[in-house]
Amino acid sequence: MGQPKIKVVLATYPDTFRHDEARSLVGSASSPTMSSYEITKIFTQKYLNRSRYGVGSGKAEEIRQFVRISESERLIVDERLTSKQIHNLEKLTEVPVIDRERLILDIFNSRATTTEAKLQIQLAEIRYEMPRVRENARFTPGSGERAGKGGMGEYSVDIKFRDLKRRISYINEKLDNAKRKRDLYQQQRIKNGMPIVSLLGYTSSGKTTLFNLLTNEHKETSDSLFTTLSTTTRSLRSSIRENGTILLTDTIGFISRLPTYMIEAFKSTLEESLAADVLLLLLDCSEDKIENIRIKHSSCWEILNELRVNPTRILMVLTKSDDASREKIDAVVNDLNIPNPIVISCKTGYGIDKLKRMLITSVLKPSLAASNS
Repeated sequence: MGQPKIKVVLATYPDTFRHDEARSLVGSASSPTMSSYEITKIFTQKYLNRSRYGVGSGKAEEIRQFVRISESERLIVDERLTSKQIHNLEKLTEVPVIDRERLILDIFNSRATTTEAKLQIQLAEIRYEMPRVRENARFTPGSGERAGKGGMGEYSVDIKFRDLKRRISYINEKLDNAKRKRDLYQQQRIKNGMPIVSLLGYTSSGKTTLFNLLTNEHKETSDSLFTTLSTTTRSLRSSIRENGTILLTDTIGFISRLPTYMIEAFKSTLEESLAADVLLLLLDCSEDKIENIRIKHSSCWEILNELRVNPTRILMVLTKSDDASREKIDAVVNDLNIPNPIVISCKTGYGIDKLKRMLITSVLKPSLAASNS
């Protein structure tokens, strides 16, 4: 018998995409004791960045009353909140408050399995905590903190900052060591003429399912967000033996409104994928609304642009075509102006042979030609 679910209230935006994604995030998260969350009610508001509570004062009062009568144990807000806003909401509702960034970090913590992924999450945790250190001191009972230069708490806050900076230096050193090992591996791979293809895309776009299909692996797949956090590389052998071997890489999925410090934390892992000869950007075309597909497409490109990825190495792959009509697929292609997309279904096998042939043509044969010249 599993642990009882923790009852939570969710505050999110009224538009369908953000509403549904917030529900998925909550459904993918667990508390530190590994209990899952049960949403008792969803409150929506157009703006979640108002100064006092994030939500408006009237909405905050509605939430307070519902939390009391429903005996909900947490309040989750689908937006980044300041320490002051979290403090105000917790004082009003008398339950712990979790903002969007904290929720994502909790999911990362519950999913991390490799040493490097855990280090990256620790780094992201520190980046999340640092801007809140001084503000948190003012809301800690008995801390003796006082606002203003020379306040009694200034010394302890400075000590905290120095400790966090030392931890950042230590983690970065460990991640740099891991990066050097990957660089050596990459140099050896280039020397041996082994091209690499990376699978990128929005979380739950079907990357790991395609990875398993092409490599005969059995990595965990799930409808939950961020099932994959660390990078995995395996070989994909073509049906024509003399063509050689392609290395295929699967890594963390993207999500909208992912803060820069989280992208930076995972940059060392992503660099291995971004250094690939070809990047396959997967996009789920089975979504009910093209608007939602457009948001995911745009979010992926925003992150890739931030990471300064060369767009000429990116090929678009539309996944889950078995759940989309031909008309729907054409509408997605036209709406997003996608040139020459590859349409596939891992479930039925549609388009998989075409994808393999494309990979052989675009990465294997050129590398073989170069090695023979």
